[in-house]
Amino acid sequence: MTLATAPTILVIDDEPDLLMLIELTLSKLGFNVVKAISVAEAKAALSERTFDLCLTDMRLKDGLGIEVLQYIQDKKIDLPTAVLTAYGNADNAVAALKAGAFDYLAKPVSIDQLRALVKSALAVPKAASTTQHAARKAALSPSGSGTPRTLLGASQSIEKLRELLQRLAQSMAPVHIHGESGTGKELAARILHESGPRRDGPFVAVNCGAIPENLMETEFFGAKKGAFTGAGEDRVGFFQAAHAGTLFLDEVADLPLAMQVKLLRVIQEKSVRRVGATAEEPIDVRIVSATHKSLPDLVSNGSFRQDLFYRLSVIPATMPSLRDIRDDVGEIAHAVLARITRSPLAQLTPAAVTALSRYDFPGNVRELENILERAVALATNPNLIDASDLFLEPHEIPESAPAAEHAAEGVAHLNIAARGTQSLQTYLDEVEKQVLLNAIAESGGNRTKAARLLGITFRSIRYRLERLGMDVD
Repeated sequence: MTLATAPTILVIDDEPDLLMLIELTLSKLGFNVVKAISVAEAKAALSERTFDLCLTDMRLKDGLGIEVLQYIQDKKIDLPTAVLTAYGNADNAVAALKAGAFDYLAKPVSIDQLRALVKSALAVPKAASTTQHAARKAALSPSGSGTPRTLLGASQSIEKLRELLQRLAQSMAPVHIHGESGTGKELAARILHESGPRRDGPFVAVNCGAIPENLMETEFFGAKKGAFTGAGEDRVGFFQAAHAGTLFLDEVADLPLAMQVKLLRVIQEKSVRRVGATAEEPIDVRIVSATHKSLPDLVSNGSFRQDLFYRLSVIPATMPSLRDIRDDVGEIAHAVLARITRSPLAQLTPAAVTALSRYDFPGNVRELENILERAVALATNPNLIDASDLFLEPHEIPESAPAAEHAAEGVAHLNIAARGTQSLQTYLDEVEKQVLLNAIAESGGNRTKAARLLGITFRSIRYRLERLGMDVD
């Protein structure tokens, strides 16, 4: 690489010593460097020529680095930008990431971290040359080995989520993915990883709720040989294992408060200290977190740190449940079926698709996979799955209006008089008993039919019978 072909980096800072240090470091690495000491100089440089990377201080003598970020966005300049923030100033870093910064560095600047940041930033492909490539990849379906992952479906919520993930893939900003169990939060995290500049690095997925609390520090940060009994050799933690890649913290809400403090420091300082070590090691890791719980609610009740929440949830993404994208269930089900059977000939009948589209899927895609695996195993023809092969109980399919009206008529015929000394709960229990008895009698003793008539699940009717001490066998 010659200076004529080397990437050019715009460095903006009004501290002469730091500006010179960054210039010398980047020049030794073979990059061209253009310096600016103010927002005005930076805008002038950006209007005159193109750059491959921009590094800007947050506080400049004539304004803020965010003004440079805003100028880059307003002019639609395709330029990854990182900011330099004062030590410990988390608010500035979060604000910069939300404003569109690729990444940030805390002062005093670590040379190793600067090198890692530049390497990651220059690996980000230019949007103009990658948009069509990304679109072609997004048209492919779920993932086997070496196959690009994507979200299936054409509903508006899926389209928006797909576009958001493609946009966020080019950033280093932490992303928090929220969604019910089984909605594909890890799939979204892998799409972020595989669609961005870290695709060649490791993707390390960690279930935070599955690690014993007394082992967390060792598992996350590693340990030096002899640090504790049984530590016969140096051990790397999740952060070191994910170096130059992505660390996916699944069920992050399950982290104990003590570990949340340590995790916050690692994210802020971009370095870890192994158990038993005296020095910290710089890390270059993108953090993606997920949980099915509400982090804002956990922050409110004090079980999750607010400062860590703001660090992890710089950019939020929400995975829709299958109930929210019923029109996409058929496409998703066909893709899952093809993966299970490993046959492009496997099909679902229209009746099967209708039944699945009406089902509420408490377990979402994970439950859909289980239903289809069972269907393939038990169906007479595993290449043609019909509604009857799904073994969905009738109550699992929303009923038509006439059935609901019929159930309401049954309730209307009740004639239970409340006694003056009777508590409200006792009265309601008697009403519920009568409703259940009427439905079971009308269904010939079949609890499944009774549940269907009442518009509730079989599990619900069984629970209610047990709660009320009713033996109607």
